[in-house]
Amino acid sequence: MKIAIIGAGNLGKCIAKGLIINNTITTLYLTKRNTNSLEEWKELNNIKVTSNNIEAVKNSEIIIISVQPNQFEKIGVEIKDYVNERHTIISTITGLSIKRIEKLLGSKVNIIRSMPNTAISVGKSVTCLCSNEYGKQKLVVAEAIFNNLGNAFLIEEKNMQAATVICASGIAFWMRLIRATAQGGIQLGFESKAALEMSIYTALGAVTLLSNNDSHPEQEIDKVTTPNGCTIEGLIEMEKQGLSSSLISGLAASFEKINKISNK
Repeated sequence: MKIAIIGAGNLGKCIAKGLIINNTITTLYLTKRNTNSLEEWKELNNIKVTSNNIEAVKNSEIIIISVQPNQFEKIGVEIKDYVNERHTIISTITGLSIKRIEKLLGSKVNIIRSMPNTAISVGKSVTCLCSNEYGKQKLVVAEAIFNNLGNAFLIEEKNMQAATVICASGIAFWMRLIRATAQGGIQLGFESKAALEMSIYTALGAVTLLSNNDSHPEQEIDKVTTPNGCTIEGLIEMEKQGLSSSLISGLAASFEKINKISNK
């Protein structure tokens, strides 16, 4: 596939790594206003680094736009005359609706709105996808790309803000939970490196149990909680301190913020 990533910042580079690792590209254009941070990419085969967005669009079939919301209008105006029916536009822009993309690029363009997370660089992203009417024919292509980089889910656009909070911001939330578990391990007497490694692999084990057993978290919790045991004692104290309620409140706060961004 001939792919261009317009806006090769943190997320854009994570996507690029995933595409390269999974051998998804024939050519890959990476664009950025200042390409100094992309010097190492210039040495890779079939990778073109440029600040010229028009060049990238002309030489690609799939255009992944991964910029900040306030940068889209300028880029949209710049490339709109070079986008046609052969292109598939995939936006990863937080809070940017398909309607706003169509307003600049036109409704007869294949437009797909996506929300991957940074785990895409290791092939473990959760990516939610939706499209405009014209782009429905290309959803299967986008789904194949992102399933090769993790797990893709087709959702309605009205749920995209919530998906962003759970899946994209969710990476940061899970990192904070793992960090807290590691800090607890240090308090209990482990060296920091060992505490972090144990926390990581325990989290991985929990996720694998749910995935492999197709079970609910409470089912797996029941397997480790014994009457009057230490696990239930810890769980009760965590809930008393607000573990679940604080997580839910955090999700709600992120959701409120992203809705404000999308309404601008």
